[in-house]
Amino acid sequence: MSLLDHVSLTVSDFARSKAFYERVLEPLGVTLLMQFGEAAGFGRDQKPDFWIGRGPASFQKPDQLRVITPSHLAFTARSRKEVDAFHAAALAAGAKDFGAPGLRPEYHPNYYGAFAIDPDGHNIEAVFHAPV
Repeated sequence: MSLLDHVSLTVSDFARSKAFYERVLEPLGVTLLMQFGEAAGFGRDQKPDFWIGRGPASFQKPDQLRVITPSHLAFTARSRKEVDAFHAAALAAGAKDFGAPGLRPEYHPNYYGAFAIDPDGHNIEAVFHAPV
């Protein structure tokens, strides 16, 4: 069982980010599963565990509303081909390259990942941990 149930990112332009993540996550078998106004949940197997939304969220109080610092999210890929396709889709959708697909032996010998910067400056990654 995963440590995290779901993760949310605040975005500045909901329509742009929704279109971006629909395109970027498709190679990983991840689809849009739920939407409530300007909040969208993506996932596999009918479980939305990655959310984006344009804030403030209904649960936020005024003292919680401050500038959001860009975050890092690593999405699980099921193969190196998925990592490659994720990176290509991210660049085609307008992301900035932040690390081409490849082994990252500094993390561990089978760490195969690719990095991109989304439209809001978030560092997104797809990673596969198994040997070829």
